[in-house]
Amino acid sequence: MNESVARTKRRGLVPLIIVGVLAILLVVAYFLIDSGARAFAQDRAEAEISNRMPASVTGDIDVTIGGTSVIAQFIAGSFDQIELTAPNLTVDGVPASVHVIARDVSTNTAKAIGSLTATLDLDQAALNQLVLASGTAPADAVMALGDGVVAYTGTVKLFEFTVGYSATATASAAGDTLNFTPTEATVTSGVGDIDATPLVNLILQQAPIGVCVAGYLPGGVELSGVDISPERARVTLESSSLRLTAQSLTTLGSCTD
Repeated sequence: MNESVARTKRRGLVPLIIVGVLAILLVVAYFLIDSGARAFAQDRAEAEISNRMPASVTGDIDVTIGGTSVIAQFIAGSFDQIELTAPNLTVDGVPASVHVIARDVSTNTAKAIGSLTATLDLDQAALNQLVLASGTAPADAVMALGDGVVAYTGTVKLFEFTVGYSATATASAAGDTLNFTPTEATVTSGVGDIDATPLVNLILQQAPIGVCVAGYLPGGVELSGVDISPERARVTLESSSLRLTAQSLTTLGSCTD
């Protein structure tokens, strides 16, 4: 009797075990399908973004879609987070390493992204290309990256003389402009035995060197910070109004606005 009851209980457990195994398989299958959907969505996003970039922008872009389920996010109509990485991007001839994190990205591209944060890493040569290309900084301002500051050389006119100087400056960002404010200066040529102190003070009192970057940015994207190290100038950008439409991504700002 006891053996019979045991066999009955074991037979009763078999359907439960089968159901349990099937449930596990269904869950695994779902996430495998979701993984396939994620890979497809990431590949499609990379292609779409590449196709919609301005002609002046070149380089490979990797897209990673965050969140637990791409399928569930797609059905809900919004992706929690999309991350873009482009370590070797070139913008109008200026090389940069780019990292972008967009949150609350609607599947309806006509809707604005919830928030976007991006960092651009520029090496010394790229920074100087950007400074030169901006047309808003002195043509003879050659920048060298330092520890929290940039060093640069330049010239000023004093009566009939062209006076050379070297200076260090701190960097800041506001709106669409990188500003370099001189904090120290040394006259290097052109004054002979004249006391250079007034000239140094004049250099330090000059307005910051402004490098407008609006022509590189879609409308609604603004600079929020800049960090200088000997290896790179890291510029941070933010937006809460950018749309992932061809018009939005290809309509750049202007430094004459």
